[in-house]
Amino acid sequence: MARMSGAKLLTFGCRLNLHESERIQGLTGHLDDVVVVNTCAVTTSAERQARQAIRRAHRESPDKRIVVTGCAAQIAPEKWRGLPGVARVIGNAEKLEAESWTEKALSQDAGLADIMTAPLVPASPVTETGGHVRALLQVQQGCDHRCTFCIIPYGRGASRSVPVSDVVTRARELVAAGHHEIVLTGVDIASWGSDIEGKPALGTLCRAVLDAVPELPRLRLSSLDPASVDKDLWFLLAEEPRFLPHLHLSLQAASDLVLKRMKRRHSVQDAETLVSRARALRPDIAIGADLIAGFPTETDAQAQETLDFVMRHQLPYLHVFPYSERPGTPAARMPSVPNALRQARAAALREAGEANRRTYWQSMIGRDLDVLMEGPERGHSAHFVPVRLSGGQAERGSRLSLRAHGLDEAGLVAEIN
Repeated sequence: MARMSGAKLLTFGCRLNLHESERIQGLTGHLDDVVVVNTCAVTTSAERQARQAIRRAHRESPDKRIVVTGCAAQIAPEKWRGLPGVARVIGNAEKLEAESWTEKALSQDAGLADIMTAPLVPASPVTETGGHVRALLQVQQGCDHRCTFCIIPYGRGASRSVPVSDVVTRARELVAAGHHEIVLTGVDIASWGSDIEGKPALGTLCRAVLDAVPELPRLRLSSLDPASVDKDLWFLLAEEPRFLPHLHLSLQAASDLVLKRMKRRHSVQDAETLVSRARALRPDIAIGADLIAGFPTETDAQAQETLDFVMRHQLPYLHVFPYSERPGTPAARMPSVPNALRQARAAALREAGEANRRTYWQSMIGRDLDVLMEGPERGHSAHFVPVRLSGGQAERGSRLSLRAHGLDEAGLVAEIN
């Protein structure tokens, strides 16, 4: 949830929604009687939370107009238009346009069919800082793949890339504004460049940003498809210290049969090779993964394959999601795994991830860390390890070289060298 002036923003789901809510906040400064709910369609839980928030907002402020947007609203606008207090549903193609937030536009409800067939919103270098010292820069929109569990392409459309020149311009602006780290993000950032002449790869963009903005000290990537790590990304991992030693993989499972039924583009061996190569180039690299527990048809043995992969490769950063049916997707028609079993498998993966994370943090004790301070005593290292500064305080937004000397429940404890 974000609140500055004007409309009240309630945001659900991914970083991309946070980016876009920040843009919407800037477009709705004149709308004090409006609540904007930016929805997510990734899970049934995200949709349920948004519906609950709408009903609560209407109960608490029945005189305010509620405007619903985001992926869930794009996919099924009629479900949201009928909720109490909802005055308007705005599609993803219109929500970043100033014209959508005029009094005239809000007083004339658009047809729901128009929302479902609206043109794709062009990709633009949207950023979300929210007062944070780390800036997230959107370089890509949409997705061309059709994983059987995912509804997002229906809400975001085909992949669209932000041109290199626009990304570089925005990166320069962010550095000039005092940001020491930029995270490149999107719906499927590994697809960046697929719609640009010559089909440049994501690594080309990363190299261009680092070359054109030499004053940028830290560049990080958001979630990355294991099937799309290109030669320039490998070069940066090997040769460029400003390209941070942290990869988060959209892995989803580590059983070949499950991956096939998910319609993923990588195999377990592909993931094994990627992890091994990344660690050969940067032995201390932090590797994370998105994982779905209890995908339809997943057996105990297949679930164990994924758990074994996590433990074998000591993955320290896991985002684990129990499988959530999305009506309209092929996976929703497959034989389901009981919900209690999904939850149990998710819990086992999270427990393994927690053990790996503590082991990884422990390996950093005694090392010098490049830490971006997000408060007087806390920040994150280049490896995205949370760090607490002991024996002093630092300026928010500063970068410090700290020596890790201990561990607490939240992460590493370090002191100034």
